[in-house]
Amino acid sequence: MLVSNALIGLREGLEAALVVVILVAFLVKTDRRWALRQVWTGVAVAVALSVGIGALLTYGTRQLSFEAQELIGGTASVVAVAFVTAMVFWMRTAARTISGELKGRLDQALSVGGWAVALVGFLGVGREGLETALFFYASVQTAGAGTTQPLVGFVIGLAVAVALGVLIYRGAVRINLSRFFRWTGIALVVVAAGILSYGLHDLQEAALLPGLNSLAFDVSGAVPPDSWYGVLLKGTVNFTPNTTWLQAVAWTLYTATVLTLFLRPQRSAAAASSSQAVTPAATAH
Repeated sequence: MLVSNALIGLREGLEAALVVVILVAFLVKTDRRWALRQVWTGVAVAVALSVGIGALLTYGTRQLSFEAQELIGGTASVVAVAFVTAMVFWMRTAARTISGELKGRLDQALSVGGWAVALVGFLGVGREGLETALFFYASVQTAGAGTTQPLVGFVIGLAVAVALGVLIYRGAVRINLSRFFRWTGIALVVVAAGILSYGLHDLQEAALLPGLNSLAFDVSGAVPPDSWYGVLLKGTVNFTPNTTWLQAVAWTLYTATVLTLFLRPQRSAAAASSSQAVTPAATAH
């Protein structure tokens, strides 16, 4: 749980941090610092809303029946997987154009007023925040009660993302975004496949989907869930020793299909291969 959640926190946090870096650098370089307050207001509201949604999902469902909790948890897991799948494909191509798109939106918002500037900041960070909240809830459900690993993992990942954002803004570090989002995208697809499998199992326990007792394999004797390697497999790829046929088929189809499409060469990859590094100077012109 610690490693996979740190990866999610890093990935989502860095996306949000890049949005903030681009917006702030653009306003500073164009001498429109008066709008910084509105940007930070929008960012703060997005962060607060994301934390609130995550807390509501995580702690607000504990009084529900077992079946209701499993239904909500399974649905949230499937929705989170849908979000992350769309996100990894979007960032595969948007990494080289996100700066121009954000600056264009902010330039239009500046002509409208402060509320529009705040909205740009809110929307830019809010999407990543919502995805993170759903993933956090799904991870807590997967980990079960009595562990803080999902929270610790997310905090570590987000802290590293914030630190990288500060360093990028100050020009102390350069990141090849296409390469970063490619490798983290591959890792996230594997993590998402595990979350999808666990979410479907929740829906089976909620009696929404059939096949709860139809197992594809049961290796709990060789891989005890409480062993160090059992915990490691569950924490990294959400592996469960006793897996139903529905889980196994869904995991295989999702991983094979999404990875094949994700790793398929892009038409414009060669033309853009030399323009992927992000620096404050690049975000401000």
